[in-house]
Amino acid sequence: MPKCGKSFSLAKTDFIMKKLAAHHVLYVLLILIVSPCCLKAQTKQEYATLTDAIFAGSRLRGKSGPASVNWINDGQKYSYISGDEIRSMEPATLKDELVFTNKGLTFPGTQKAFAYESFQWSHDSKHLVFKSNFRPIYRRSGVADYYIYSPDTKQLKQAAKDARSAELSPDGKKVGMERNGNMYVYDFATAKEKQLTNDATGEKGIFNGHGDWVYEEELEVAKAWNWSPDNKFIAFWQFDERPVPDFQMTNYEGYHPNNVHITIPLVGDANPKVKIGVIDVNTGKKVWLAPDEKGDFYIPRIYWTSDPDVLAMMTLNRAQNDMKLYFFNVKTGAHHVVMEEKNSTWVAISNFYTNVNDMVYFPERSREFFWVSDRSGYYHIYRYGYDGKLLNQVTKGDWDMIKVTGINAQTKNIYYLSAETSGLNQELYTIKFDGSGKTKLSDAEGFHDIDMSPDTRYYIDKHSNINTPMQVALCNAQGKTLKTLEDNRAVSAYLEMHAYSAPELFKVKTSDGASLDAYMIKPFNFNPDKKYPVVMTVYGGPESHDVFNQFSASGWQQWLAQNGYIVVDVNNRGIANYGSAFLKIGYKQLGKYESNDFAETAQYMGALPFVDKANMAIMGTSYGGYSTVFTLLTHPGVFKAGIANSAGSDWRLYDDIYTERYMGLKNENAAGYDKSSTLTYAKNLQDHLLLIHSMSDDNVHPANTMQLLTALTAAGKDADLRIYPMGAHGAAYDLASFVLIENIYFQYLEKYLKGNNNLPNLNAKK
Repeated sequence: MPKCGKSFSLAKTDFIMKKLAAHHVLYVLLILIVSPCCLKAQTKQEYATLTDAIFAGSRLRGKSGPASVNWINDGQKYSYISGDEIRSMEPATLKDELVFTNKGLTFPGTQKAFAYESFQWSHDSKHLVFKSNFRPIYRRSGVADYYIYSPDTKQLKQAAKDARSAELSPDGKKVGMERNGNMYVYDFATAKEKQLTNDATGEKGIFNGHGDWVYEEELEVAKAWNWSPDNKFIAFWQFDERPVPDFQMTNYEGYHPNNVHITIPLVGDANPKVKIGVIDVNTGKKVWLAPDEKGDFYIPRIYWTSDPDVLAMMTLNRAQNDMKLYFFNVKTGAHHVVMEEKNSTWVAISNFYTNVNDMVYFPERSREFFWVSDRSGYYHIYRYGYDGKLLNQVTKGDWDMIKVTGINAQTKNIYYLSAETSGLNQELYTIKFDGSGKTKLSDAEGFHDIDMSPDTRYYIDKHSNINTPMQVALCNAQGKTLKTLEDNRAVSAYLEMHAYSAPELFKVKTSDGASLDAYMIKPFNFNPDKKYPVVMTVYGGPESHDVFNQFSASGWQQWLAQNGYIVVDVNNRGIANYGSAFLKIGYKQLGKYESNDFAETAQYMGALPFVDKANMAIMGTSYGGYSTVFTLLTHPGVFKAGIANSAGSDWRLYDDIYTERYMGLKNENAAGYDKSSTLTYAKNLQDHLLLIHSMSDDNVHPANTMQLLTALTAAGKDADLRIYPMGAHGAAYDLASFVLIENIYFQYLEKYLKGNNNLPNLNAKK
């Protein structure tokens, strides 16, 4: 569902914060010299304003190591961005070299300085493909111009203009691209562009090579085409949007507001008709690949196998509980089903929240593939031959395998992240294809994010835990650190001078026997003899994960701690990494267990001697907004106030792929949809509620908040409302709006949890 709102880069505040820190050091030294007896009374520096706290988030996060890492030369090196340069690092020798600088470089045929938003390498690591002049469309897509650069010749050439996507062929001799819904290829040898498809009719009709709104948002299909490894073919999705209903929104700007039209299928609506085509880029011959499914089904993934003429296609039925994996001969269209996976709930093909794009893996130069399934009750890796026969289960145990980070077909090793030690941790292991030789490579407990070379010889490990800021290291396949890339000593130094409250992990046992991991952040200068109000910050959506053993860098939470609030979050049921029974308990009944777990966590907190149980609030954005409202309405009186930003209200108002995955089909679960709707319980509101939404939210449509307001009004209930027409999902649309909304949050908490009505005028001159 509703995923997170926008985030804003605060890097530009670093210089200011460094100057403030320097002044603070001088101030402390003067006190020590003049009056040593005052040492015990000296406290760490606190935030002057909420804005200062927000900006401090970048100081708490610190540096994340090399930016925009791309492994090149089959993993012998990686490139990264450093300022205006692209550099390379060779792990074997630790040699660092300059690859590219845009100093003095201009756009071809102009005097305009060259600039770019992102880049990729060609498969052979001989060329860079730059994306420039990017114009966003949806979350993951946009239109841009593409340029090719050769590090050897230092030449920059334009490869594509106004394309939605472009990519070099594996041999670097051609550029495939999609523009206005048609596929093209540019041949460097002939310096000519060839159009491969010509049947696009428009965004509300037929188009090729890019996902529609719902495929991009919920299946992560934005660039909807792939080169074959042998450079001969391009496989692509074709969408027919004509059956899909039209969604309209406006930000009310101008004298005659412009309505934006997007085709978005809600629950029960018709989906786009989707099919896969394969084009021979030399001859232009096109073959359509038709699976056996009829009617309404999804094609969420395609993969080129080790056989150059064989494409794997994944299909999902509309209920998303029956997945088939086909092998297609791309020259003839002949096909057969290699494997099928059914589930009583849903079959996962990715996980947005844990950055898992695939659940099936096809190693190069191997006639085996690996499938990740929760058929045992936990997510584990299963090994198959190309004949579809199960060879063995690779990982086993009462814990979830989270993500495959690398596969080496020569040594027959798989590298993966798992929650084996705890649902709070994410740590790296390796294991043989046959399930033997399991070895833990992570030597520090906590959260590890791994970027592994294609040949699995090296990886970059980003690690932290609640007591340790992010550490970034270059390691070899045996887990040995070759070089520390970032130790974030600056964060540790910052914490020496500034007030900070680290999360404290604890467990909650629910009345029906579930064990929940949670954390609390206590106020600065915590006094156990005092009673403090509680703010519970939630998300809670299925397959997400809120609480990790990870360093906390939220300036917002630190601001609350500074101002005498206890901040709490909990891994409610429905969260990933605790097994399928924990994850899927909310199937067809969203809201029920999340709200129960939030309410019981609040009750646990209320029993603590230092908690003011009469003054607790719950707040969240997106699914967290839905969780907030649903909890207030189904557990009235537990929280005194709630703040819901961009909240869903009725699942029938959300897109079909996300909703039907977790709620089932509308005609098969009508009662479940009613019970999961906040509108059903509007009459129960007895707590204070602030609703925030944007009229330009294409994710959780404004109709959600508007229908909730109508239901509340009809029940004689009142709620506070803030509308930000220009915003998108999350309501904020720039730094000023983000800071304003955070201030509104804080004042709402101050008013209703502390009875503070003498609040600053946010419109006063600053």
